Amino acid sequence: MIFVMRNIILLTTFLSATAFVVGCDREKTTSQQIDTVKAETTQAAADMKDYTFAEKDEFVKYMQGQLTTLNQDLDKLSAKIDNSTDAIKAEAKPKLQDLRDQTAKLSQQLANDSNATASTWDSVKAGTKKAYDSMTASFTDARQWVSDKVKP
Repeated sequence: MIFVMRNIILLTTFLSATAFVVGCDREKTTSQQIDTVKAETTQAAADMKDYTFAEKDEFVKYMQGQLTTLNQDLDKLSAKIDNSTDAIKAEAKPKLQDLRDQTAKLSQQLANDSNATASTWDSVKAGTKKAYDSMTASFTDARQWVSDKVKP
């Protein structure tokens, strides 16, 4: 159990560091950055094992770590947008609100996961994974949009 948690923490740290490096790497084109993020997201999804009901707490902790990373990414995107023109800020406002709404939905889904019973576990877990996948896709789109609109 400790070994698995350590691996999850290392994976989350690696993904966060990689996302930071990708965001700071100005030599790559936007499409290369997006391809890198998509590959990392696909790898993270593949690494997400099929947790059993007995591993519910481990799953919730893992997903809370993922949510923390997404919130940090949202803060970084917001900071980049805050340093842009008023027109871009106005255009970005609904996009950022959508990301915040999705983050809140994922947070609520995690609360549901904590309260899941053995009989509801599979559907609750599937809902969380679906919300997470939707969220990461939205972040990929947002990163692309920010890269296209906000100049370094």
